[in-house]
Amino acid sequence: MARLDNKVAVVTGAAMGIGKATAWLMAQEGARVAIGDINDTEGETSAQAIRDNGGEAFFRHTDVTSTEQVRELIEAAVERYGKLDILVNNAAIAVAGTAADMSEEDWNRVINTNLTSVWRGMKFALPHMLQNGGGSIVNVSSVQSLLGFSGWAAYAAAKGGINALTQQAAVDYSPRNIRINAVAPGTIMTPMNERIFEETEDAETLIATWNSMHALGRFGQPEEVAQLIVFLASDEASFITGEVVRVDGGMTIKGS
Repeated sequence: MARLDNKVAVVTGAAMGIGKATAWLMAQEGARVAIGDINDTEGETSAQAIRDNGGEAFFRHTDVTSTEQVRELIEAAVERYGKLDILVNNAAIAVAGTAADMSEEDWNRVINTNLTSVWRGMKFALPHMLQNGGGSIVNVSSVQSLLGFSGWAAYAAAKGGINALTQQAAVDYSPRNIRINAVAPGTIMTPMNERIFEETEDAETLIATWNSMHALGRFGQPEEVAQLIVFLASDEASFITGEVVRVDGGMTIKGS
């Protein structure tokens, strides 16, 4: 028996990177998966790959800054599959800038996309989970919620907010059999980070620097984060809630 047999999952930002790897692994573990993303081409490709492998999945265009589109994604999953067991709030953007340098527009865009979207997902998922008698929510945070890196004020603030929201929601809903946890990845080789390298004048030096920041001496892969997310979503993690679990190659323990 697979770990997520008879489960229904919604994964945001699942066209590429961590979200795509998570949707794929959840389907392999028996879940029926609703994929939300703004990238229609890659999102449908992600869903089709799951179907081609014998799993069940569909894609719906979802801008997580839109309350209505998040609601529609979750309602579409429930309408198609009859219930909702798992929500993975993964969608995010990265916009650099210090507190003094960032424009208010960029600040609001990052907070809306990375933090408020997590609240939107929970707002519409929780009633279905309550009706279903329980569920599991996994929010994707970052080690930047725990450590300071130069020039990422809004991103760090949003990810720190995810940690606090995760813990608060866990207190509110764990008595109703809904577990809510977060994962805090280190540097993962995702398209978002690849774009940062492409926009950097000396990408080779930046890559070497980022590698050296991890005790394991390397980046992580999306599949390595997906394994943790699937574990937290599964009944194997039945006594875990309100946690922010690092999957960071030892970044937060490395002194130099």
